[in-house]
Amino acid sequence: MNILKPQALKPGDTIGIVAPASHSALPSALLNGRRSLEALGFHTVTAPHLADRHGFLAGRDADRLADLEGMFTDPDIHGIVCLRGGYGSVRMLQRMDFDIVRTNPKVFVGYSDITALHGAIHQRTGLVTFWGPMVASDMSPGFHPYNRDAFMKAVTGADSIGSIVHPEDMPPVQTIHGGMAAGPLIGGTLSLLAAAVGTPYEFEYDGAILFFEDVGEEPHRIDRMLTQLLQSGRLDCLSGIVIGECAGCGSAPDNPAFPYGNFSIEEVFLDRLQPLGIPVIYGLGIGHGTFKATLPLGVRATLDGDARTLAIDEPGVI
Repeated sequence: MNILKPQALKPGDTIGIVAPASHSALPSALLNGRRSLEALGFHTVTAPHLADRHGFLAGRDADRLADLEGMFTDPDIHGIVCLRGGYGSVRMLQRMDFDIVRTNPKVFVGYSDITALHGAIHQRTGLVTFWGPMVASDMSPGFHPYNRDAFMKAVTGADSIGSIVHPEDMPPVQTIHGGMAAGPLIGGTLSLLAAAVGTPYEFEYDGAILFFEDVGEEPHRIDRMLTQLLQSGRLDCLSGIVIGECAGCGSAPDNPAFPYGNFSIEEVFLDRLQPLGIPVIYGLGIGHGTFKATLPLGVRATLDGDARTLAIDEPGVI
C-alpha cells in the first residue's frame, strides 16, 4: 500500500480537538489539556459538538462525524488530537467520507477506541496516523515529560524517530520469541483490532509489524482476542509482534473468573504467539499506563526480538 504522510506540525500551528468516541466527565481535563498543547507553542480549537453527550457517546454519530470531517476540511486546522477514547468511533465508519481525509492529510493522534479510526483510515487512504496521547486522558492535569517529548518528536520532526526509548521506571521488556523483523508498523488496542476482523476497516496485515496493548482485560479475554486473530489468519502473515503495556490486565484477585485455575498474561502470550516463530517482545512503553510513546502507523519499522527493541525507520511526517 502506498502511504500518505501529513505535514509536520510546527509552533504556531492550530490543533483541532475532537471527541469521536466518549465524552469527558471533567471540564477541567479539557482546559488543562489545551493548556499543555498551548505551552508547546500550538493554538487549539475545539470541535462544535465536543461538549455534547448522548448516553456513553460524545454526542450523536452524525455530529461527531461532522466534527471530525470538519477538522480535516478546515484549512486553518493543521493537526487533530482526540479528547479521549471510551467507545463510539466504530459507529461512524460506514458514513465516513474517506476522500475528505485523503485530500486533506493532517496529523491525527489518539489511541484506545481511536484504533478503529486508525485502521479504517489506513485501509482506505494510506494516511500515516499516530497512536499517541490524548487531550483529556494524557495531557491533563499535566503532560508527562516522556509522553510530551515522544509526541513532539513524532509529529514535528522530519527525521525518523529511531528506537523507542523504554522508560526506566517500567519493568524490563521481555522476549517471547527472538529474531529480527522489518515491515510497516500497524496496531492499537487489541479488543478493537479483533473487532475489526472481517470488516472493510481493518489494517493491512501482510508483512507488517503488529503492536498491540489493552487495559483491564482478563487473561481468557486476551486469549480469545488473540485466538480470533490467529483463526482469521491475520497473525500468520506478520513479520513480527510488539506487545505494549497491558495495564490492569490479569485475573481479578477478589473475583477471579476461573477460581480453579488460570493463566497469567505472560503465559497467554507464550502459548498463543511463541509458536508463530516470528520475533515477539512484550512490555514496551506503549499502552494505557503512564508511559506512551507516539507511534506513526504505516511507516517502516524494525523489531529486534533478542535486543528487545523497536525502531521507527522513517519519519511519519513530511
